[in-house]
Amino acid sequence: MLDDFYKHQAQTTPDPLAMEVAHAEGSYIYDTAGNAHLDFVAGVSACSLGHKHPRVVAAIKEQTDKYLHVMVYGEYVQAPVVTLAKELAQALPDPLDTTYFTNSGTEAIEGAIKLARRVTGRSELIGANHAYHGSTMGSLSLMGFEERKSAFRPLIPDCRFIDFNSFEHLPRITHKTAAVVVETIQGGAGFILPEDGYLKALSERCKEVGAFLILDEIQPGFGRTGKLFGFMHYDIVPDVVVMGKGMGGGLPVGAFTASAAHMKQLQDNPKLGHITTFGGNPVIAAASLATLHEIQESELMPETLEKEQLFRSLLKHPQIKEIRGKGLMLALILENADITNRLVLEAKEAGLILFWLLFEPRAVRITPPLTINKDEIRKGCQVILDILNKIDSE
Repeated sequence: MLDDFYKHQAQTTPDPLAMEVAHAEGSYIYDTAGNAHLDFVAGVSACSLGHKHPRVVAAIKEQTDKYLHVMVYGEYVQAPVVTLAKELAQALPDPLDTTYFTNSGTEAIEGAIKLARRVTGRSELIGANHAYHGSTMGSLSLMGFEERKSAFRPLIPDCRFIDFNSFEHLPRITHKTAAVVVETIQGGAGFILPEDGYLKALSERCKEVGAFLILDEIQPGFGRTGKLFGFMHYDIVPDVVVMGKGMGGGLPVGAFTASAAHMKQLQDNPKLGHITTFGGNPVIAAASLATLHEIQESELMPETLEKEQLFRSLLKHPQIKEIRGKGLMLALILENADITNRLVLEAKEAGLILFWLLFEPRAVRITPPLTINKDEIRKGCQVILDILNKIDSE
């Protein structure tokens, strides 16, 4: 299997971790040799309820017994899709009441920027330096990291950039701007939180000039920060909220939500303004609905903040210079990239799954399932401390 993996499956890095997975359940992934690996990554924030959550699995099985894909997006009335859209509208502040479902977060970004250009009649898009919104051409155009963009130019035109958390850069948003697209919490840059008042000022500047504010909630969304969406901590309402990853319970999904008045602009002139075959798939919608219900009806969101404090209390070490992030979206910032690489790789051998972040080479990702328990947190943190102690002793 490993030989076929390297020979036939396209790779994204020269050195994939290449764990041969047998099964996964709860907070653990098991390899084909029978080893259990405690998962502090959750499929890069995607498995909000851990692996094979009973409520999600039951919803998937119930839907597969009824029907799978039946028609392209938006043509047929499918109960799990409509119900999910309605319940998202109930969970989000006004006027965010209409959701377009996609296959991934990056596709949702594409739809959101098309919507902004359609409604405003403008072309300029503003992103943030060191932002990451996905790898399709539109999302890549808004990535503020030239090293990962240059090989694929030319990208879409009229994209400009500001620094995240820079109040001084807000005047760059003008009456020419169709949309400003930012992550509520910058992910690939190192889980950087917005400074006090920044998102409020950004929102007000967008309103002042008539530009859309599109918030990328693909990682913070669905309870990871202690609220259903990260922006809910900051007393603002975006024009469009983009979601993905953790909303699917482990299945591929994305969505963007805006007002009904704005979303109608994709219906006509031209028709099929944004179209997808498999977006809004009923099985994935059923899994997403089960995930939403479990997060809303349980104590997982408030417990997320308690678990954050446990991580912060345990992970004290001279090699850990800072812990960034909020809730269970945390990044350890270590002394240098070499120590980061050693920690991730040696943790894998010790049965703990950690991972890197895109643009901050000193960062170690800690984004476990929201369902992780405190004993599992203590166990994984001890592995981290043991490795760092070993590095210190050398």
